[in-house]
Amino acid sequence: FFLRFLSPPDVCLFLFQGNHVPNLALRGKAFQSSTLANGSASKAIDGRRDSTYYEGFCTHTLEETNPWWRLDLRETHAVTSVKVTNRGDCCAQRLDGAEIRIGNSAENNGNDNPKCASISHIGAGKTVTFYCEGGSVMGRFVNVIIPGPKKALTLCEVEVYAVHFALK
Repeated sequence: FFLRFLSPPDVCLFLFQGNHVPNLALRGKAFQSSTLANGSASKAIDGRRDSTYYEGFCTHTLEETNPWWRLDLRETHAVTSVKVTNRGDCCAQRLDGAEIRIGNSAENNGNDNPKCASISHIGAGKTVTFYCEGGSVMGRFVNVIIPGPKKALTLCEVEVYAVHFALK
């Protein structure tokens, strides 16, 4: 990584290069709108990109209106990108139209926070990186929501990357 000082003089910016950027999701706590069988929210932040739901590696909500998954990063970060791994054993199209939202509000379970990116499609078992519109979005909460009725949300891994700020 390299260090760059910004103004005011007591703030510096840590920029990580290559594969040295830490995945912030691993230190967070996950929640979701509902849970089907063994598809708990924490399965999306276990550090494994295995895409087989039936082997216990993915989240799963019930079929409902506007299902959501939320990650609490425990503090505010300037999130620059989010990687999402889709289910590989069926139903890849379920994530089509999902939105990634990031912000500091827990109102409406965080689903009204600013949009970082939209998911048009992720192939079965694939991992795609979504870069936040405008470069970065400040926030503590990272949400994935699928708008609409009769939807089920399944995520096999969610990774969150940010620019790191520190006080001198």
